[in-house]
Amino acid sequence: MPTFVLPSSGALEIDGLTLVLLVVAALAAGWIDAVVGGGGLVQLPALLLVPGISPVQALATNKLASIMGTSVSAATYYRRVGPDLRTAGPMALTALVGAIGGAALASRIPAELFTPIILVVLIGVAVYTIARPQLGHTTNLRWEGNGHRWAAAGIGLVIGTYDGLLGPGTGTFFVIALVSGLGYAFLPASALAKIANFATNAGALIFFVPYGAVIWGLGLAMGVANFVGAYIGARMAVAKGSAFVRVVFVVVVGALVIKLGYDVVQDLLG
Repeated sequence: MPTFVLPSSGALEIDGLTLVLLVVAALAAGWIDAVVGGGGLVQLPALLLVPGISPVQALATNKLASIMGTSVSAATYYRRVGPDLRTAGPMALTALVGAIGGAALASRIPAELFTPIILVVLIGVAVYTIARPQLGHTTNLRWEGNGHRWAAAGIGLVIGTYDGLLGPGTGTFFVIALVSGLGYAFLPASALAKIANFATNAGALIFFVPYGAVIWGLGLAMGVANFVGAYIGARMAVAKGSAFVRVVFVVVVGALVIKLGYDVVQDLLG
């Protein structure tokens, strides 16, 4: 199998089979992200398998690939669903700011401090969603006017900071916050989440690009695949509606719980 030297990656090399697997992972991640978020659960661990890659390089390259997918899914949702810009605007703005701050902390704060907390939150989210089968079927907003905007801005800031710092599951967190916190149905929540997720990816890249952490050749190759997966996923979600998005949401949250639970156990045993 041929070996490729990746542009802007120094001595980092990758064989052809690994590159193919990474592209396939990016395709799947784009689809998952477009439907309900959580594509980082697939894409980031795949990047960490590249020999010689650092965690910061993997995180930065993941953001480059992801922003290509979130751009097309956000545009597709905007045209077909028409998300509420009163929510999207303040949430995306604070998410951008939070992601820049989170990215600046990414190389300084050990991820193991956050993983157990996130695991507990996700288990609670899964139980809450399954126990309330009507949750997210229809939109019933809990606030209007400035109260709604401030709540959206708070969601953007908190989750944006998390995305810049760690990342996996960001879109999923946006969706559950919009559904359970603001009262949106799953489909419009996914549409809004894509806009905010685009902003968090952009915010992280604002920090990572000058830092020199992005592996451009690999990130662009994966980004094309992520773009294709996101386009297919967004169109499927729009066609099938909130019930379909809810099912995918529960599956993705379950996968996140398994992945993070495994990480916690490994840390305890290690």
